[in-house]
Amino acid sequence: MTNAEKPNESNPPKTIGVVFVDRFADWEFGLLSASAVEWFGARTVAITPNGEPVRSMSGFQLNPLRSANTNENADLDAVAVIGSDLWSSCDAPDVSALLTDVAKRGGVVGGICGATLALAKAGLFDRAGHTSNSRDFVAQAVPDYAGAGNYRDGPGAVADNGVVSAPGSAPGTFAIEFLAALYPEQDSKTDAMRALFAREYAEAS
Repeated sequence: MTNAEKPNESNPPKTIGVVFVDRFADWEFGLLSASAVEWFGARTVAITPNGEPVRSMSGFQLNPLRSANTNENADLDAVAVIGSDLWSSCDAPDVSALLTDVAKRGGVVGGICGATLALAKAGLFDRAGHTSNSRDFVAQAVPDYAGAGNYRDGPGAVADNGVVSAPGSAPGTFAIEFLAALYPEQDSKTDAMRALFAREYAEAS
């Protein structure tokens, strides 16, 4: 793949917020964030609900640039929420205001694995095709889940109307579909990503 295009005044870099909570899944964000910066020239910012450091499942500490307060994130073109077991617990933070604010501006909103519950709670699945770890996983965690009829069962990510979702086993297609939604005019790059990520499995079969 080619290197990122250099931003200029007529082509400013897009800003992607990546939301992390305690015990976030280490494998779920790297393909997205690295691809966004290296190949699309995006700017990524790490966000936690209260702006405090969090640790990954493997114990790595992440120091965020900002909190999930909407006033701090008016510049976001997109936001991706990373999975953690915390999202399905009674201690899960509510980041609905941030997600709906980005969506109302026409931005891309994504969630992977347990973080799909944050999108469900924000009502983003009510009118968008989506997926998660399973339909029951969402329904059991979000009692007022109104989007069950829009659920799509499958191994990869689903993108619909600016909403991108994926099971925890699909960080590759999550990255591809998220960036395809954010950069629809650069489909040659996302096609190249798809081919690159698939090579490992094609050669192993």
